[in-house]
Amino acid sequence: MKKKLFLSALALASSLCAGAQTNEMTVLAAKPGAQVQATMYGIFFEDINYAADGGLYAEMVKNRSFEFSQNLMGWRTFGKVTLKDDGPFDKNPHYVRLSYAGHPHKHTGIENEGFFGISTKKDATYRFSVWARCPEGGKSVLQVQFVDNATMGENQCYSENHVEVNGKEWKKYTVELKANKTMAKASLRIFLRAAKGQPITVTDLEHVSLFPTDTWKGRENGMRKDLAQALADLRPGIFRFPGGCIVEGTDLETRYQWKNTVGPVENRPLNENRWEYTFAHRFFPDYFQSYGLGFFEYFQLCEDFGCEALPVLSCGLSCQYQNDIRDEKKVHVALDDLDPYIQDALDLIEFANGSVDTKWGKVRADMGHPAPFNLKFLGIGNEQWDYKDNPAFTARLQKFLDVLKKKHPEIKYIGTTGPDSEGDKFAMLQPKMKEMKVDLYDEHFYRNEAWFLDAKNRHRYDNYDRKGPKVFAGEYACHGRGKKWNHFNAALLEAAFMTGIERNADIVSMATYAPLFAHVEGWQWRPDMIWYDNLRSFKSCSYYVQQLYSHYKGTNVLSLKMNGKVVAGDEDQNGLFASSVLDKNTGAIYIKVVNISTTAQPIKVTLKGLKKASSAKVVTLTSTDPVAENTLDNPEKIKPVEQTVQLNGNVLETSVPASTFAVYVISK
Repeated sequence: MKKKLFLSALALASSLCAGAQTNEMTVLAAKPGAQVQATMYGIFFEDINYAADGGLYAEMVKNRSFEFSQNLMGWRTFGKVTLKDDGPFDKNPHYVRLSYAGHPHKHTGIENEGFFGISTKKDATYRFSVWARCPEGGKSVLQVQFVDNATMGENQCYSENHVEVNGKEWKKYTVELKANKTMAKASLRIFLRAAKGQPITVTDLEHVSLFPTDTWKGRENGMRKDLAQALADLRPGIFRFPGGCIVEGTDLETRYQWKNTVGPVENRPLNENRWEYTFAHRFFPDYFQSYGLGFFEYFQLCEDFGCEALPVLSCGLSCQYQNDIRDEKKVHVALDDLDPYIQDALDLIEFANGSVDTKWGKVRADMGHPAPFNLKFLGIGNEQWDYKDNPAFTARLQKFLDVLKKKHPEIKYIGTTGPDSEGDKFAMLQPKMKEMKVDLYDEHFYRNEAWFLDAKNRHRYDNYDRKGPKVFAGEYACHGRGKKWNHFNAALLEAAFMTGIERNADIVSMATYAPLFAHVEGWQWRPDMIWYDNLRSFKSCSYYVQQLYSHYKGTNVLSLKMNGKVVAGDEDQNGLFASSVLDKNTGAIYIKVVNISTTAQPIKVTLKGLKKASSAKVVTLTSTDPVAENTLDNPEKIKPVEQTVQLNGNVLETSVPASTFAVYVISK
């Protein structure tokens, strides 16, 4: 009986589809409109969910400089190991001293657990480095091993190499290890051994480090290759960093300070991560920032990706969610004390753009990049807001703008409308951003399906003030109600919403989905764009939505309407959303159509003014299961598929399958 009912329902759906009214749209192909900024679609990086250490930053050793609040967290010690604090790096003074264990059959050494394990791939090579010395003179040997502590085999060690340390002076030593097997949960073990013909010698170790040799661009202090490649494959136009809430810090002491992230990596001080203690239900007390991935590396990645950099700096307010404004004098910087924060902004511009003869330009040059990074954008503050009786954010922002605009008018400055997409904070801040004449303001909205389907949000930017600052949709994602993971339907609604971003490119200049990264064992927030463990990664459906918009960005908006109206999922539009752009560089026209309905929708698109087209194709992202998702074990379950389509002169007549995001590419 159930089978008969299912077949009857299927036949009914087919007949409805076959007889469905064609949705007729018109594109003004010969009348290019507003310019689509090169920065329109980009990426937002924040060190949440182990996005930096344990993620994009390829360092494999946890607490490599022994500077965690519990100095040996992440390490097991055996034999005679003591902690010292007068090391060669003033910002990371701690190191360990290894001494004779007291008996020939006892052993001294240390073992690191890594970030959710030390993971190796068979036949891959890894670069081990350490700063070391023999403080009493002489020589020693470090036996460096990959070990499988859970093995049933005869030997826990499956790969090793040796480092000979000599002399009283601190020096950096480097060797490579080749992994003899793939391991998800290994450890890095270091034994203290005697040099040939000598007794065991006291040896000091600092900044113990391990990287794959095959990092992004082969850099020694490099990025994890598959994750960096995934970012490059987005072809982003803008890269916002180093985050949102971590810019503010739980308190001022733990705010992100860019000057601590540049210079020699061994002497970049540790910082407590804003997300270390925030979520008690997913608690990671060993979540710190080594700053190995710092502002130099961020700028370098922007250069690699061919996108603009958008650094964000503290405005002197620590996280307002976590700090009562009544304690303002205790937890925030007073207006009269903002000068050092403003100077940090001036110095950052000098670091990015200054000549090698300037103080901070020289720091950049000494790090290997004498040419300027050509910074064009700067964000001040993150999700800050004002109070009715206290302009907490705008008063501080104004002090920054008064100085920065005068000294660097060439930079575009970005404010914020707070943490909400509407409501009191937004209503208060949006007009103030216009009054203060910021170049752009940053909007954030993590909302459920109902929000994305509401008419005022489907048409969010259609009625925005065109005379105000430009909009940066800096953090947004669809969070399914009761389904807060990267399921397909959430990505489909994001694609639908983005048609409104695209057709309003005259007011919206930038948009970045958030968050970007998440370790499957270390996440505290979801959904996220890219997921990974230590060996594998996968791209969510939301990733592919962002990629399709970025790859088919175009240069100018083309008017696309159905029955004289923009196509934004209105009641008479059968669940369809659409936008269109022209790429003046190639002459190609891109038409994006999202069908959120559960039935296929016939469409007829007339490209008015199109004289000639040589070919047409469609790239589709679709799923029959709205809660389906990609996973580590099935990373390409849902991904874009490309097909050719027929174009009859200047008319595209086809059918958009149910629950589908389609990009039609009309080439000259």
